[in-house]
Amino acid sequence: MDLLAHYIDLINHYLSPVLVVGLLGAGAFLTLRLGFIQLRRLGHGFAVTTGKYDDDEEPGDVSHFQALTTALSATVGIGNIAGVALAIHWGGPGALFWMWVTAVLGMATKFSEVTLAQHYRVEMEGGRMAGSVAGGPMYYIERGMKDVFGWNWKPVALFFAFMLMITSFMTGNAIQANTIATQMSDTFGIATWATGLLTAGIVGFVIIGGISRIGRVTSILAPVMAGLYVLAALTILFINYDAVLPAFGMIFTEAFNPTAGVAGTGVGVFIFTLRYGVQRGLFSNEAGQGSAPIAHSAAKTDEPVSEGVVALLEPFIDTIVICTMTGLVIVLTGANVAKVPTQIGLTDGNVSWVAPRETGRIDIALPPDAYKIVDGAPTVSLEEPRLAYYDVAVDEFFVDPEQQMRFSGIINPAEARAVSDDGTEYTVLYGNAVLNSSPMTSLGFERGLDPIGLGAFGKYLVLIAVFLFAISTAISWSYYGDRCANYIWGKKAIVPYKVVFLIFHFIGAVLAVTTIWDIGDVALSLVTLPNVITLVLLSGLLKKITDSYFERQPWLTQPGRKKKTPGAGGAPRTGNPS
Repeated sequence: MDLLAHYIDLINHYLSPVLVVGLLGAGAFLTLRLGFIQLRRLGHGFAVTTGKYDDDEEPGDVSHFQALTTALSATVGIGNIAGVALAIHWGGPGALFWMWVTAVLGMATKFSEVTLAQHYRVEMEGGRMAGSVAGGPMYYIERGMKDVFGWNWKPVALFFAFMLMITSFMTGNAIQANTIATQMSDTFGIATWATGLLTAGIVGFVIIGGISRIGRVTSILAPVMAGLYVLAALTILFINYDAVLPAFGMIFTEAFNPTAGVAGTGVGVFIFTLRYGVQRGLFSNEAGQGSAPIAHSAAKTDEPVSEGVVALLEPFIDTIVICTMTGLVIVLTGANVAKVPTQIGLTDGNVSWVAPRETGRIDIALPPDAYKIVDGAPTVSLEEPRLAYYDVAVDEFFVDPEQQMRFSGIINPAEARAVSDDGTEYTVLYGNAVLNSSPMTSLGFERGLDPIGLGAFGKYLVLIAVFLFAISTAISWSYYGDRCANYIWGKKAIVPYKVVFLIFHFIGAVLAVTTIWDIGDVALSLVTLPNVITLVLLSGLLKKITDSYFERQPWLTQPGRKKKTPGAGGAPRTGNPS
């Protein structure tokens, strides 16, 4: 597992700079090309979302609001709870600033991909899905590039669809299961495999119902869980009002001059803070990734831009509002740097080996043959590998949860066991360790609400939010993935896809946090780049569609009597989407 983590980290090392440049570059270009549409048309997006312009006679499967909540259920979720914690853990507090930048630029990107997806969506033919619509980047990559340039980009569209399907197994599914299992294990000591079986069963029950059931479930879950989470975070910020401005100051300062993430990777290295901020920002709001356009393509409308303005709300709600709440809670409560009593199972996938450097930077290392502990403390030099939990070295080891009896002996990494000087064998030791992922956020909420006697409530609120966020995200991502499977292989692939999806859900629950997130980042990079390149190339068509919509102002006319110019609308095309 250590060797796998090493190679995955190496791949990410080369891919992440390309992702950063591609994502931020495309977002900046589209922002300028469309005249800062994310700022000028934000109010119109809220108006359309309320349903005041809905028309049930228009083509599609769900309302604007249901399309938004389905997409939000996949975006407002684990990225807001665990993703922010991961960014701060490795990139330092300054990573949150780059999440904001990703979100602001991502609003223009999200508008662009959803508008084009609506413009090129198709109507399904034959079988129980006849009359439904399908859309997404694979359609505008194939059809848009052919319409505008006469190029055959079907292979690129197939590559995108395949990689997004792989992404649905990982970031949209396995990571969700992993986060629930990690939180349940941290809170109740429940085995990760047991949690994985439970959540896979829940997800499996819902996804059989298709997009209509998904829309009904998420339209209730997403607003309620997001509202409760934000309310608790606002309460913490109110209680600690005097620490809010210093927390903002730290975030802005470390965005450009990072001192350290707790794991040490961002020490004085700007690109690491930028990388973790952009990657976690992308994971959180999915702008440019090409997933949300699939959900928005099901909206009942014949005006592509009307759904585009709804979609640009997502990065605003997800990252600017909710991720900021999480980040501020973590930073001002000190949850990101706190070391707390922790059970350290030597077979735990979150146990790793790190090598500190004189600069303060910490590198992942291969384990030694033997790790000598005397009176609880490791007997190694400064730069030798040290046993770590969440990539932060553990300073002292004990044999009891109360940390009264220090361990002395040898830890054998190859056998995942420790042998004390008196010959007693242990597979579990105890010590103070930092937290990561959702347990770090849970600690922040627990500390933040403790002054008013609601510390336990804060801890369990995050647990419930993790459970609901992760389940709803996996449900929505199953729809994204089955649309990709349908595009590549046709309707016959949908049921096998769902079976594999549930298998990956269970596997994700039992893998290490670091490994599962790193594999997800590789998939994110490979699926995002072809999408943003296509968006830039089709920006001329996009601007024409956008200008036509706002010149005609169809939302001011009575339903069914909208006047449209040729090529400006998004009525579904009929045909086999595969």
